[in-house]
Amino acid sequence: MGGFTTQFVVALTVTISLALVSGCLGTAFGLFLAISKGTAQPRLNSVVTAYTTVVRGVPELLIILLIYFGGTTLASKIAGRYVEVNAFTAGVIALSVVFSGYATEVFRGAIAAVPAGQTEAAKSLGLNAWQRWMFVIGPQMLRLALPAYGNLWISLFKDTALVSIVGLTDIMRVAYLGAGSLRAPLTFYLAAAALYLSLTTVTLLSIQLAERRYPALGR
Repeated sequence: MGGFTTQFVVALTVTISLALVSGCLGTAFGLFLAISKGTAQPRLNSVVTAYTTVVRGVPELLIILLIYFGGTTLASKIAGRYVEVNAFTAGVIALSVVFSGYATEVFRGAIAAVPAGQTEAAKSLGLNAWQRWMFVIGPQMLRLALPAYGNLWISLFKDTALVSIVGLTDIMRVAYLGAGSLRAPLTFYLAAAALYLSLTTVTLLSIQLAERRYPALGR
C-alpha cells in the first residue's frame, strides 16, 4: 500500500476542500432561502418550499449525476463542441444544492423558534434590519440551529464519497483504485473508513465545542 499513502493524503485534502467549499456555499444559500421563506410573499415562499422539497426528495447521488452530465451537455451546447464539466466543480455545485436544501429547513425552524417579542424589542430600540439580525435574531438562531446544523456537516463529509462516481480523485476513488490494482479491498476500504471517521469525529467535536462555547446565546 506504500505507493498509495501519498495519494490518500492528496485525496484527503481534496475531500476536505470539497466539503468546506460546498458547506460554506450551502450555508450561505440556505440562510438566504430561510430568510426569504420568512417573508410575507406567498409566491416566494412557494418557490423556496418547492426547492427544498425537491432537493430533500431526490437522492444525493442522482443530483450529482444530473449536475455533472447536465452541466456537460449545457456547456457543450454553448461552446459548440464537447466540454466536460470538472468533477470537483460538479461536486461542489451538487453538494451545495443538497446542503442548502436541508440547511434552509434547519435555519427556518431556528428562526421561527426565536420569540417574536425579541424582534419587537429590537425594533423599539431603533435597530435596523441588519442590526436586528446581527445582534438579536442571529445569535439566538445560531444557538437553536447548532445541533441539527452540525449533523448536516457530518452528513456532508460522508456524502463527498459519492462524487467519486464522476471521477473525482477523493478518498473513496483512491480506495477503489487501490483495492482493484493490489487486490486488497479490505485494506483500502478500511483505510478509507478510518479517514472518513476521522473527519466526522473532528466535525462532531467542533460542534460540541461550539455548543459549549455558546450555551447562553439568546437567553
